[in-house]
Order: sequence, then structure tokens, then C-alpha cells
Amino acid sequence: MNVWNASVSGGLVVVGAGIVGASMAYHAAREGATVTLVDAERPGSGVTADSFAWIGASGVRTGPAAALRATATAEYRRLGAELPGLPVTWSGSLSWTRAGSAPDAGPGETIVDAATVAALEPRLRRPPQWAVWTPDDGAVDAVGVTGRLVAAARARGARVHLGTPVTALRRDPAGRMSGVETTAGPLSGSTVVLAAGVATAALSAPLGVRVPVQPSPSRLFRLRAPAGLVRTVVSTEDFDLRQITADRLIAAADSPERTLAAVRSTFHGADHVELLSTRLGARPMPPEGEPVIGPITETPGLYVAVMHSAITLAAAVGRLIARELLNGTVEPTLSGCRPDRF
Repeated sequence: MNVWNASVSGGLVVVGAGIVGASMAYHAAREGATVTLVDAERPGSGVTADSFAWIGASGVRTGPAAALRATATAEYRRLGAELPGLPVTWSGSLSWTRAGSAPDAGPGETIVDAATVAALEPRLRRPPQWAVWTPDDGAVDAVGVTGRLVAAARARGARVHLGTPVTALRRDPAGRMSGVETTAGPLSGSTVVLAAGVATAALSAPLGVRVPVQPSPSRLFRLRAPAGLVRTVVSTEDFDLRQITADRLIAAADSPERTLAAVRSTFHGADHVELLSTRLGARPMPPEGEPVIGPITETPGLYVAVMHSAITLAAAVGRLIARELLNGTVEPTLSGCRPDRF
């Protein structure tokens, strides 16, 4: 079955140098495509930089992107083998709630008791009676990974235009994509991939194309903390938390005051943890939090890739989208994510 009726022989323009666009550009350039990557800012400086950047593929059971999400950790391990030194940390994750009963374990997950939790996170004041241990989970330096992908794409011949806002999409007289307009002039390509996060909707709207994505606020706190305070990715009802350097933590939560209080009360030696910075990002959130990935059938040559959990899915979707565009065939793993489902 053919999913793509436009040729990439006229060049591929990827709009957006966040982690998804960077992955798309790298994987397409790796396969020999003529690739142009364009962004208004530096690689990964937008919502990519505002992500907690937890890679978790286990426990996935349902949803349009269930099959895609289930590949996430394996795809990052594959990408790390291709790009040695990729800044990914495979620490595993521990999750628990205040409920007293043992939770259900999904694929790749194990229910562990308080003694095991204490061994995994020895500085916990009160290890929970039960927790979900996911040993294959990890986390990434999202900006660092994005930079590596852009550099790898460039090394394979991709043309990279940074500090170059895209102002419009271009079509030829037959209505097919012919590239983009930018503040520095036009960039040509017979295929355009919109991987521009929340800006995707505004860029596609003048063509009469509706991409259902809205900004969803996300708060990220950076904390100064003792070395080795947290060993895994820890997820509770109060925060998602992980150690990013010897004396730095990153937390995804709602309130800096409540987060500080929760961290201090959860870990021994955390009495003097302090808030260093707060970032408020605007995650691209499609309906039901599920990705929108695929061709826009009424506009030949236009393809969209917008999603929540972009960090988690980037390694997988970059490879799969490149295969669809270059081979012209359906990737079954993406079949539940198509734009025409709306």
C-alpha cells in the first residue's frame, strides 16, 4: 500500500529543528535524501529544551500510538549505537502513589517491595510499600541529543538554516508543495515536513489544512542538590525527578514551593535543596495526547509530525518517517497516528 504520492527527488524540507525535526533530517540524510532543515532558533532551543526527557516504553498497552511507544527505548539504543556518545542515561525508573495496594505491572515493568525500592534509591526517607520498577527506562539530554542529530545530518549532506523563521509554505501552480518562504528567502523542496510543534497549526492553516494541536503548559524546575541524591527516574504524585549532573536535579511538577517541600521531605540529605530556575514550556498537545503523523492528502507533498512525548518518540519517528517518504510505503507502526483520523 502506498501512503505517499509525492516524490522526494526534488528535495526534502524539514521545518523545525527540535528533536523530532532533527531526527527526521538525520535519518533522511543518512539514507541519501537531499535534506534542508530550517528553524528560527538554535537546535532544540524551543519546547525540546523544556522537556523532562524521560524515555519510557514499558507499560504501554492501548492507544493509537501504543505500538510506536513500545519501540521507544529500543530505538534510542539503536540510535546510540549509530551515534556513539549520545547523551542518554539508562537508569531505570521507579513510580509509586500513596495508595496502599500493589499496582498492576505492564509489559517491561516489575512490582517491587520497600526493601528493593530502598536498595534502588537508598536516600529515600520512607520507601513506599510497593513501587513499579522499569529497568529499561532512561532519560536524555534533549538539547544535546538534538545537537548531535543536526550535526550528523549536516555531516551526511543536509543543509541547515538556523535563525531563519519560516513565514509561509509554497505551492506550485498544480497545488503541490514546492518549498517554504523564509525571512532569508525561499527554500525549495518537493516535500515539506512540518515538525514545528505548536507552530505547525499556524503554518498549515493558510493552505486550508487543519492540524489539531494546542499548546499545553509544562513547568520544569532545576534544583541544586547533593551529589547522588537520586539514582533513577523517580515519579510520584508530587513530581517527576531525576539527577542530571553531580549537583543538579530536574523536576517536572506544578509548583516550585510544593516541589521543594516534597523533595526535602522525600530524601535524606535534601534539607538544603534549592531552586535554581523555572521554565514554562508550551508542549504541542494533539487531541487525547496522541501523535499526528502522516501525509496531508489534499496537499500533495505536505507531511506533518507533531506529538506529545516528542522526546520519547523522536528516535523512532525520525526513522519511520524517513522510510515512508523515501520508500513510499506504509509503516504499520504509524498507522494509528494519521491526520485523516480527525
